[in-house]
This record gives sequence, structure tokens and C-alpha cells, in this order.
Amino acid sequence: MSRISGGKKLIFLGIIVIILLAGLHFTAGNMSKLTPLASATRDLLAPVQKLATIAGRKTINFISFPVKLINVANRNEKLEAKVSELEGKLSQYQETQQENARLKKLLDFKNSAASQMSTLTAAVIARDNDNWFGSIIVDAGSKDGIKRDMAVITPAGLVGRVIKVSSATAEVLLITDPRSGVGCLVQETRAPGVVEGVAGSRGALHMVHIPPDMAPNKGDKIITSGFGSIYPKGIPIGTVLETQKEKSGLFKMASIKPFVDFNRLEEVLIITSAHPGGE
Repeated sequence: MSRISGGKKLIFLGIIVIILLAGLHFTAGNMSKLTPLASATRDLLAPVQKLATIAGRKTINFISFPVKLINVANRNEKLEAKVSELEGKLSQYQETQQENARLKKLLDFKNSAASQMSTLTAAVIARDNDNWFGSIIVDAGSKDGIKRDMAVITPAGLVGRVIKVSSATAEVLLITDPRSGVGCLVQETRAPGVVEGVAGSRGALHMVHIPPDMAPNKGDKIITSGFGSIYPKGIPIGTVLETQKEKSGLFKMASIKPFVDFNRLEEVLIITSAHPGGE
């Protein structure tokens, strides 16, 4: 029985070898064509190969997904840091541009007014949060030649006067403070009066003690009168908004819109000497 069984195995192996040799013969004859056996095998295995390919792709995607998430998160973090850095640089650039524009305006004004007055540029370094429109502190003091009662201006107009001085700083009383009083004129009519700050307001001004027969009109320009020794004559203060009688009934008073934006004071000019004659 064992010999018969062994003979059958040899016959079976022989048949397989013949089939393989035949397949190789037909394949070698024309590489562009599949043998019937190869074609049938490929068609039979095609669905299985397709499923295996899809499963392989999904497995790879599943395995690599957390890595991709980490890479994306790292990339986003780097991009956000770069955006923040660029935004910071842009903000600094814009601030520098604005500062340069303000300083250029101050310089141009100093040059144009050089024949009438000498000025020193100072930066605002502090304000009283409880009295925003009362006073400011600037970074120029006695070592810079600053003295009490020197007038303070911007290219827009009058700011106030120096009331206290240290070696490196000076305190400036703003014209919007009720304690301040500035002799003034209506430029169009030459009507005299006094400009004062309004208590409890946000930087409002009143011109008081106006002769009743010389009441200004809306839009008239108010300038310093030059009376006294503090404020040189002709410095712009503001424009008239409206006029009404004072409570006493003896004079008129006018609401004034200041030329200077007291909310945004950053640099000022301190008048160290005035020479109207252009000497």
C-alpha cells in the first residue's frame, strides 16, 4: 500500500510540474498576455486584493493619524507664535510711525515759531487718574531750565502752565482745570474775557466776563490776550460753541471747544522765552 501511495504522489507532482512548465512556456511566448490560469487566478483574487488594499490603507491612516495630529498641533503652535511675533512688530512699527509723526509736527512748529519764542520738547510721563483734566507731569525740570509759570503748548494750541518743578520733572496745570484762568480775546471781534476749566466736566472750557455788547458768534476763534506775564499773545485756545448770559446778568459767557485734545497729550512744548518782535 505504501508503494502505491508513493507512486500516486510522484504522479501528482509530475502533473503539477508539467502544468507549471506549460504555464511558463505560454507566458514566455507573449509577456503581454496572461495565461488562462493566471487570468483566472487574478480574477479570483482581485476582490480579495482590493479588500486587502483598502484595509491596509485604513490601517496605515489609523496608525498614522495621532502622529499627524501631533504634527498639525505643533505646526499650528509655531504659526500662532509667528503671527503673535509679527503682530507685535507691526504694533511697534505703527507706534513708532505715530510717534515720529507727532515729533515731526512738533519740530516743524518749533522751527516756524522760532522767531517768536524758544521752546523745549517734553514728554508726558504721568497723569492723575482722579483728575485727568487737572494736571500732567512731564520729563523736563530745573536742570533743563524749566521754571514755574512757563507756558506749555502743542502745535494745536495752549495746554497750560508750569506750577511745580523738580530737577527732572515739572507739573503742568491744564487750562481745563477750574483753578486755571487765561486772559483771552475773541480773534474776530477782539472781545476780552477769561477762559476757565469747568468743574466736573471732561475737559470743557468756558470763556467768562465777556462784555454783553461783544458776544462772540459760534465758530469764532479764541486766542490768548497776552495780558500778564505768563501766556504770550496769540496762542490758539479753541472755538466758540454757544453763547449765553452769566448768572449775574452783567456779562456774557461762551462754551469753548479746545483745539488741544487733552485726552491724548503725549508730547508738549514748554515756552522758555518769548520774543514777539522776532529778535
